[in-house]
Amino acid sequence: MSHLSVNQNKLQKRLRRLTAEAVTDYNMIEDGDKVMVCLSGGKDSYTMLDMLLYLQKVAPIKFELVAVNMDQKQPGFPEEVLPAYLDSIGVPYHILERDTYSIVKEKIPEGKTTCSLCSRLRRGNLYTFADEIGATKMALGHHRDDIVETFFLNMFFGGNLKAMPPKLRSDDGRNVVIRPLSYCNEADIESYATLQNFPIIPCNLCGSQENLQRKVVKDMLQGWEKANPGRVENIFRALKNVQPSQLADTALFDFAGLRIDEQAASRVLNVMNL
Repeated sequence: MSHLSVNQNKLQKRLRRLTAEAVTDYNMIEDGDKVMVCLSGGKDSYTMLDMLLYLQKVAPIKFELVAVNMDQKQPGFPEEVLPAYLDSIGVPYHILERDTYSIVKEKIPEGKTTCSLCSRLRRGNLYTFADEIGATKMALGHHRDDIVETFFLNMFFGGNLKAMPPKLRSDDGRNVVIRPLSYCNEADIESYATLQNFPIIPCNLCGSQENLQRKVVKDMLQGWEKANPGRVENIFRALKNVQPSQLADTALFDFAGLRIDEQAASRVLNVMNL
């Protein structure tokens, strides 16, 4: 798409810059990496692939990209859409056929949301496949807003202070997950996906409602952002600026060992000199 308007051009530049910044800050991609790009058919993963293809062209290092989609056998999944798109842009890919849909339907009572089990099964299969094809990195399309939402979900419902890190090593040490869109916001990604006319595959094929708790948190953040523009960005910045001595986790900071410092200069002198 060569004829971008000024605003569209700015949008593309901003997304490219923020992706490059995140990749650099966390050393997400190194020379010789084979990056497995997980494509769901949603706006985020298409945008991520687009950004990584651009980085591959301009980065001073060489790395390989291979796209992977998991056909989870939801009824009505349009299985021709992704292969046609990937063929058209010349990206090598694998389609993994795994019937996780039946497992989810069997395990989760009718009417309950299935997203968390569905994504856990998908992640497990993708980890294994990344290992099989010798991928050194596995790229997921989560963006800044996903990360901030997850932070609040964990705080409100899990009682812990954690989000999704931009880079993560899996528990068994066999995979490194990267999130190149960690600095990008959802509204920009949405506009970009529309602009590029990506062939979006809807996620609600299984009839499951979006995880309701996540929806509540998303609405809360959007309300805050409307009332105080820049608040979500501030919260995200806070995740990069943690001060353990000002929190309350005894495993992170030695509160028990805090004593007065006998060597510190006495304050009385300072008062006298005022």
